[in-house]
Amino acid sequence: MHDQMNMGSLMKQFGLWVLAASLLWLAAKGYSQFTSQVPGFFIFGDSLVDNGNNNGLVTLARANYRPYGIDFPQGASGRFTNGRTFVDALAQLLGFRNNIPPFARTRGRAILSGLNFASGAAGIRDETGNNLGDHISMNQQVNNFGNVVQQMRRYFRGDDNYLATYLSKCIFYSGLGSNDYLNNYFMRDFYNTGSQFTPQAYANSLIHDYTNQLTALYNLGARKVIVTAVGQVGCIPYQLARYNGTKNRCNEDINSAIMLFNSGLRKLVDRFNNGGLQGSQFVYLDSYQATKDLILNAQSYGFEVIDKGCCGVGRNNGQVTCLPLQQACRDRSTYIFWDAFHPTEAANIVTARLAYSERAPTYTYPINIQQLASL
Repeated sequence: MHDQMNMGSLMKQFGLWVLAASLLWLAAKGYSQFTSQVPGFFIFGDSLVDNGNNNGLVTLARANYRPYGIDFPQGASGRFTNGRTFVDALAQLLGFRNNIPPFARTRGRAILSGLNFASGAAGIRDETGNNLGDHISMNQQVNNFGNVVQQMRRYFRGDDNYLATYLSKCIFYSGLGSNDYLNNYFMRDFYNTGSQFTPQAYANSLIHDYTNQLTALYNLGARKVIVTAVGQVGCIPYQLARYNGTKNRCNEDINSAIMLFNSGLRKLVDRFNNGGLQGSQFVYLDSYQATKDLILNAQSYGFEVIDKGCCGVGRNNGQVTCLPLQQACRDRSTYIFWDAFHPTEAANIVTARLAYSERAPTYTYPINIQQLASL
């Protein structure tokens, strides 16, 4: 009788193992056709990586019209660039043959291969981006992922251990913070955070909230996580256009404030990796240094125009962002910036390649994304 019970238990464990293996196989099949290095890719962020979640919202932060998407196979999908975003390029490097779909339009078994939860104008703080209309804040994005995890349980027949194993092999990307400065702290006519907080206190407050949000992702199963620093926002065409009569002058007040946040984020990665979140591996992606180097060494990457948007209105094509049916520049591969705020597909591809395989800890710390995928 005892032997029969042991045999029954072994058969049950074997059956669950086969089920889990089958589901991982199906997850891989859904979007990567068996070539992806990880079974799923989950994305959280703002307009830099939004791929259509804002299309149905009442907001000015939308890009589902031409010439946005002019170089994208499906046209204007809602991406805030002419073609692929950074995470689109990164997904290809990770072996996904199709782009990770937006949460807003994806249901069923497709969720196993990854989802994009990002939303234009979103920030770490809930009120960030309200000046532009509706958006999906980071807190809401995390909640949406929590609902997706519950949906996933049905494909694992309620076995949380195998679901946890699957999620531990996936890669999570989180890029927030830009709007907390552009569409909050430095927008004094609409928000009062600029008078409530010193730059250091504001950075500390953002890191505190972001710590809770990233910890919530960890509690939902995330173990391989990329967190992105805020880029050199003070040098985008929108900021350059604001200094009338001063050629290519960056807004160093913004850059200095952002560096305080980035410093805190890198320390947070160290804390998470050194036992703060056991069993996890976080990678700090230094977008500030990457964008700075891209501008300083533009010619070596094939870029000729570093201070103007390819599509926009006014000085530096940065006073007003790209308008519907506006004529964009012809040779988009020579521009770093697509519009007043966002990089071109060409710039996204360059930075994604650097983040994926660069061995020196210049852009990724403590390991690169290729190494993260192999863990």
